[in-house]
Amino acid sequence: MSLEVTGLTKKYGGKTVVNGISFSMDRPGVFALLGTNGAGKTTSIRMILGMLAKDAGTVEWNGKPLDPLKINVGYLAEERGLYPKYTLIDQIMYFAKLKNVDKATAQKRMDYWVKRLELEEYFYPKPVGKKKVSKPMKAEQLSKGNQQKVQLMAALISNPELIVLDEPLSGLDPVNSDLFKSVIRELQKDGRYIILSSHQMEVIEEFCEDIIIMKHGSPVVQGNLNEIKKSYGRRNVFVKCEGDVDDIIRRVGVEIVEKTPEEYRLRVTDDAQAQRLLRELSDAPATVVRFEMREPSLHEIFVEKATDEESEA
Repeated sequence: MSLEVTGLTKKYGGKTVVNGISFSMDRPGVFALLGTNGAGKTTSIRMILGMLAKDAGTVEWNGKPLDPLKINVGYLAEERGLYPKYTLIDQIMYFAKLKNVDKATAQKRMDYWVKRLELEEYFYPKPVGKKKVSKPMKAEQLSKGNQQKVQLMAALISNPELIVLDEPLSGLDPVNSDLFKSVIRELQKDGRYIILSSHQMEVIEEFCEDIIIMKHGSPVVQGNLNEIKKSYGRRNVFVKCEGDVDDIIRRVGVEIVEKTPEEYRLRVTDDAQAQRLLRELSDAPATVVRFEMREPSLHEIFVEKATDEESEA
């Protein structure tokens, strides 16, 4: 199986909101679609899923046009879409029916995800007092975080091959964030194709091999995340010394990005400057406790690429 997106373009009047996005997934895994608010991520996702007409480009699954009516796709939208007045069970069974999942299979999968997402008390509440039976809860009775769990269940009830998660961890507390991440790992292990859009860069680094960073509808960084980071070189240097070494750092011409009571975070121009700094520190009276060179984080790359034009302006 494979997903091939080529030249995806969308215009509104004279404004191009998505400009020639192309990428492919030739094996299971997680692909990241990144960008600031308004960069065109959600518009791209909606065109990929056929929810929004394309002005140009193609989206193919296994060499044929991707048709969500024929291909098993799961979609967790950024804007949640539960029906507040209906019971959770009725909603999940309804979403399963829309995906042509038979009732027995839907019930079995729902039971699994209810337990997996820790939603038993909402789907199957225990009787209170003299009541023999308690009614299943409605969506409006749940917190936003638990509604998000139900929405994820709705996206996965058809056991989809291709899964699109648009800001899946948005607004979740740390416990539920870890739970969602464990589900993504489970899907990854099961060999699913996942497109993930998120503003949480540490989540992208945890799961994704290949990424696109969009700005004003166009890709500004694209490719394998590890290769992208390597191309920047090990520009970040973390230094911890017993004593003040500000003068030495400035004499070598290294930029002090941040100074805390524990350490310095520095940015060097190249390896040679870093090595010169290490020699100067080693010759100084202050003891060097830590000297570590790192590639830039995805967060740093994202901020640089997503904001450089605005800064110049």
